[in-house]
Amino acid sequence: MSFIDTHLVLLPIATPLVGAMLALLLRRWGRVQAYGAAGTMGLSLAFSALLLARVITGGEAVVLQVGGWRFPYGISLVGDPLSALFVVMSQLVLCAGLIYALGSKDAIIRYPPFYPLFLLLSTGLTGAFLTGDLFNLFVFAELLVISGATLTAASDDRYGTEAAYKYFYMSLLASTFMLLAIGSLYVSYGTLNMADLAGRIAARPDGSLTTAAIALLMATFMIKSAVFPFHFWQPDFHAAAPTAVSAMLSSVVVKVGVYGFLRMTTLLFVAQAPLIRAILLVLGVVGVVFGGLSAVGTHNVKRMLAYSTLAQVGFILVGIGWGTAPALMAAVVFSFNHSLIKAAMLMLAGYVASRAPVKSASFDVVTGVGRQLPAAGVLFFLGGLGLSGIPPTNGFISKLLLFRSGIEAARFVPLLIIGLASILTLVYVIRSFQTIWWHAPPAETRLKPTGDSLVAPALLIGLVLLFGLWAEPLVKVASDISLWLMDPALYIAAVGGTGG
Repeated sequence: MSFIDTHLVLLPIATPLVGAMLALLLRRWGRVQAYGAAGTMGLSLAFSALLLARVITGGEAVVLQVGGWRFPYGISLVGDPLSALFVVMSQLVLCAGLIYALGSKDAIIRYPPFYPLFLLLSTGLTGAFLTGDLFNLFVFAELLVISGATLTAASDDRYGTEAAYKYFYMSLLASTFMLLAIGSLYVSYGTLNMADLAGRIAARPDGSLTTAAIALLMATFMIKSAVFPFHFWQPDFHAAAPTAVSAMLSSVVVKVGVYGFLRMTTLLFVAQAPLIRAILLVLGVVGVVFGGLSAVGTHNVKRMLAYSTLAQVGFILVGIGWGTAPALMAAVVFSFNHSLIKAAMLMLAGYVASRAPVKSASFDVVTGVGRQLPAAGVLFFLGGLGLSGIPPTNGFISKLLLFRSGIEAARFVPLLIIGLASILTLVYVIRSFQTIWWHAPPAETRLKPTGDSLVAPALLIGLVLLFGLWAEPLVKVASDISLWLMDPALYIAAVGGTGG
């Protein structure tokens, strides 16, 4: 593999990192800073797409041993099919987030640190997917937390600081769990490189602290993805965070936990995977039911969508819990498609709130506001179809693949439960649409003449329809990923083979 190919895996991380530093230097020139940040994210997305294309067409992972250190002693960056797709997914949504920020009326958007912090958020998220060792996963996750908490604390919402504290302290708990897990694994196996660690755990699965490490890592990733019962911080956080930020956190940042569970069950702890999958299956089913019921009963559009994330992540965990190749393919497709849908829906909720007399996503405030916003209504309707899993959207493809994999695996009881619980999605989507676009507004309601831009959610809804009508490329990539995940020796050989 050429020098350019191997360093291609570094560019999606380095580009937003360098862009963040340049954006900080441009803090006195707001418009230049904003468009420079957007251009940086666009360039980073292009590099990510090239990485994914190289991995899929080449049929092998792109691996860089940073600094030329021999495997497994240095830092490994690994662009395998799973990580490459997740990077494209995250940076695609992050680009949309920056486009939304360019047209947002939030005061925080005009703060000089906003764009540097947003680019650091991208750096942390991308690095978490591409790193090949657990300690650097911890480092990138911390960068993600610091950026996200700071952006939320500076929110226009008066509860922003409180929500940021909740997010920070829950993330601090997750960080503590992860550090303890890292220490336990290093004591037991003497390495933190995931490829090396996977081989050593497979050779000696009964290490003295292996069970403790598994439990701690599961708790870590449950918090990262706001999985039941570690979900309670998420609704407050997403309701108070700026729309451009909450749309990222509820769509792609929560996928760090999903990514972690995929690596745990298909690479690191293959011998223990049946037990881990059984736990994830139970948590996923509970999350689908509890998240749906909570979304139906809430009083705020953004809180509703936050609870919806709990339910949607539950569907993904069910796929991981079933653990077959079709189920893993469904989980990957579901992760990708949910990111697009949820980001678009939160942006639309932010747009409606920005046009309301008082900037709030509370149903009491936005009742009837949509009557004068027909374009947003069409987009929200299409996004609601995607969230509910109705054609011709990509959400239909996600649920079709997941339910078909459950039938093939003969897992009829959990399939019946999540199938019935899916009706709840339709209930809260219809309720919110009726409240905002059908109900008559109070007589004294006067909309603001301008609000946030609809460009970003329109682009995402366009992708929701595109991947619903033309799902074959994504499904094919996800199928290749599932086959890759079913054979952990491929990952181990790809990373270990670069050690010279």
